[in-house]
Amino acid sequence: MIMRTREQLEQLERTGLAPFAATSAESRGRAYPQPPALYRTEFQRDRERVLHTTAFRRLQGKTQVFVVTEGDYYRTRITHTLEVAQIGRTIARALGANEDLVEGVCLAHDLGHPPFGHSGEAKLNQLMSDHGGFDHNRQSYLIVTELESRYPGFAGLNLTYEFREGLVKHETEYDVRVPAEYAPELQGSLESQIASFADELAYNTHDLDDGLRAGILSIEEVRNVRWWQRACQSAGVEVDVPINDLLRHRVIRNLINEMVSDLLRETDHCIQLSGVQNVEDVRRQPANLVSFPAETRLMNRELSGFLYDSMYRHYHVLRMHTKSDRVLEDLFRAYASEPRILPDGPRAWLDRLPRERVVCNYIAGMTDRFALDEHARLYDPRERV
Repeated sequence: MIMRTREQLEQLERTGLAPFAATSAESRGRAYPQPPALYRTEFQRDRERVLHTTAFRRLQGKTQVFVVTEGDYYRTRITHTLEVAQIGRTIARALGANEDLVEGVCLAHDLGHPPFGHSGEAKLNQLMSDHGGFDHNRQSYLIVTELESRYPGFAGLNLTYEFREGLVKHETEYDVRVPAEYAPELQGSLESQIASFADELAYNTHDLDDGLRAGILSIEEVRNVRWWQRACQSAGVEVDVPINDLLRHRVIRNLINEMVSDLLRETDHCIQLSGVQNVEDVRRQPANLVSFPAETRLMNRELSGFLYDSMYRHYHVLRMHTKSDRVLEDLFRAYASEPRILPDGPRAWLDRLPRERVVCNYIAGMTDRFALDEHARLYDPRERV
């Protein structure tokens, strides 16, 4: 028989992955039992459930740094997500971790991002300050456990414990661990840790790429960043040379490769020192096993600081943020003061959730363009409602 059954795929995981990798057959299962698939593992089903969600499709219209109206050649939230998944798969494959689980968590990690990027998140958090706040990581978890409606017998996607743990314990400088029934005193699985680092690596490198492409960052500024110097050396490019598209692609490619290589070497060293033999050993470690070397961590912080000061606080980006903040605040005030103008779907949640949380959930699901159009419909008398 040529076709591989689920049982055969599970056996390939047992024999082909590292002993400390998460395997589908040993999953703690789903909150609501469902019959297993014939030719897909449980983690593969999780990944594909995420791909078919409304929230995932909406990522194509959500800001990474540049609002979608600024041009169609900058990263959006969906292209960021796909780059995170690609980097995550590479790391998982090299370490013998479960590639399907890593990819799935990477694809789901930003489902909860609102329109207009981190500026939109900060604004929603401010608007919700008296009502529990807003955090996109918590929102991603809420989407897959409650807000997506795909099955008649339960809310959410009914994902496996390991997948949900990967979302709950997703940690970068922008994310906060969500306390829940996932043993917050323990580390996440190796797959969860890989997804977190793939996210950090992706946004640092592609934000730098987009900043250079947009002309917000100049070669005079970036040449003093140590990561840029190392990537240029690896690519055989002079640090001071005027940058064109081909050279920029070349340097960014080498930057990603150097970061991934550093991460793999340090993580392999940590795994060997720890002597972990299974998933529970990984969870009980005093610190994450997936890690950068100390010098690389310093270089990453330097790059992050440079991007914050020179790109995220650039007047062009701040102008976009000012406009988007006004849009979100106007939408929030309008819906919260008169919830009857909400569509049927979100209005149905008013019986179960406070008004402000319903409004927040609805706005968080919007794309940039939909939020702008909705603002025009509500505030421009010339627009059809």
